[in-house]
Amino acid sequence: MTIFDTRTGVQMKNFVSLSVLVATVALLSGCPTKPVVPDTPPQPTVDNTAGVENADALAGDTTASMGPTGDLLSKRIVYFDFDRAEIRADSQGVVAAHAAYLSKNPNQKVRLEGHADERGSREYNIGLGERRGQTVRRALALQGVAEAQLSTVSYGEERPAAAGSDEQAYGLNRRVEIVYLK
Repeated sequence: MTIFDTRTGVQMKNFVSLSVLVATVALLSGCPTKPVVPDTPPQPTVDNTAGVENADALAGDTTASMGPTGDLLSKRIVYFDFDRAEIRADSQGVVAAHAAYLSKNPNQKVRLEGHADERGSREYNIGLGERRGQTVRRALALQGVAEAQLSTVSYGEERPAAAGSDEQAYGLNRRVEIVYLK
């Protein structure tokens, strides 16, 4: 089908086909996958691991590794309060332990994945996840980690750690995951 644009004088071929293709791709890329939820989700102030050791394998992420082990190093999640991007006191030790490890291992890289709970618009939550990731990035850098070792990504509300619309689920979803890369 050929369409003639009278404003620009341009003849557009296959405009309708292209529009349908773009709309289909946009629709399919917006379909979220069902989150993997543990049978008994951990409390954010009690257990800071939230099953991250298996999350990379479940997500099919071939660039992630198990990373270091140890008491605080095995904890890979930094939690945040509602609508905040400041690291909570109960996560400061986790950030410090990872900063010490990364500064001693300059070839090791991490991806900081920012997340938010479902409250707020999609765009706002992407921004909030980004601010949270950047906060952890700055904290690590201030403690001696090279910028080249760090990358950030925000998933906003798209990858919840826990399903539900209660404060426990919200608390588990307000986080930054520290993912060690191969």
